[in-house]
Amino acid sequence: MRNMCNPRKHRYWGRRTSSVPKGFLRYQVLKLLNEKAMSGAELMREIEEKTNKHWKPSPGSIYPLLSWLLDSGYTKETPDSEAGVRRYELTEDGKKLLEEHEQKREQYSGTRFFGPQYQWFDWSGDVPDEASELVASWQKMRQSGFALLKRLKDDYSENLATEAKKLVDEFAEKIASLSNAQKV
Repeated sequence: MRNMCNPRKHRYWGRRTSSVPKGFLRYQVLKLLNEKAMSGAELMREIEEKTNKHWKPSPGSIYPLLSWLLDSGYTKETPDSEAGVRRYELTEDGKKLLEEHEQKREQYSGTRFFGPQYQWFDWSGDVPDEASELVASWQKMRQSGFALLKRLKDDYSENLATEAKKLVDEFAEKIASLSNAQKV
């Protein structure tokens, strides 16, 4: 009898083991607390929703971060916290820290991807010499794509969006045909 893998057992494996860029959780928590006071559980749910259920921070990452933010003076507990539920809001120092994070994000927005809104392929470990140019080209394509999305977000143009969609659709079709081609 064959040992069949249970797909239900591994359905959320990618979401739980996704690689999250350093500083992403802190930035998301600061950003959310800037909008409204929230508890740790509310923050976990909101981040899971914002990442299209690709990643949900664990209590072991959220609560130590909330403690550090509180101890550092970046947050304070809201006076209207329910019994047993602690809600936090940003202090003025917390708002300054958020501003610093946003400036760093802006600085790196054209050069690196920040956030797990999309799952991406990350070639871990050593890259075979034969593939190093492909990986470099793929990185260049990603950087260009995110720079274009930022430009469209800042200054939307229907013509630019239409032209970009056409190019992306053509690219996706060609890549799909390569990935579906028979191995030789």
